[in-house]
Amino acid sequence: MRPTGIELLQAMPVFGGIRDDALLRLLDPSRERAVRSGECFFRERDPADSMFVLRSGRVAVVRTRHGQDYVLQRLGAGDCFGEMALMDLAPRSATVVAEEDCTAIEIGMGDLLHLYEHDPAQFALIQMNIGREVCRRLRAVDDLLFRERMDDSPIAAEILFRPAPSR
Repeated sequence: MRPTGIELLQAMPVFGGIRDDALLRLLDPSRERAVRSGECFFRERDPADSMFVLRSGRVAVVRTRHGQDYVLQRLGAGDCFGEMALMDLAPRSATVVAEEDCTAIEIGMGDLLHLYEHDPAQFALIQMNIGREVCRRLRAVDDLLFRERMDDSPIAAEILFRPAPSR
């Protein structure tokens, strides 16, 4: 049996501790999006104003460097992606491509604004949870880069010790 939107969100760290009524208010204006295998939810450098909660299927998070695609991670039902867009308003940092037919809940900036207008405390908790999730991922990458640097990896050295651009 497929979980309801509320059950799906409640199982995710980003929506941990959020009341049912607040989740309903968030889900009410949200959209369900279907993406066929091989198609993209979004591409690297696209404008960004929403996150996705994967209901079904699998996706690959991909970055491109020198014309070569690299899979950063694979996600399945119950995972979210694109949440940085709700915090930094910057273009997409990666491409997310469906490896199977997928359905996802798309939660946009407007959906969060709708929640903010009715319950600022619950809105703030979601923002804090997104911040925690992004920090958790950053710590994992920092650890990986540090371990690679300690192994004298030339790739990690290039990433970690690249000179800052001149001003």
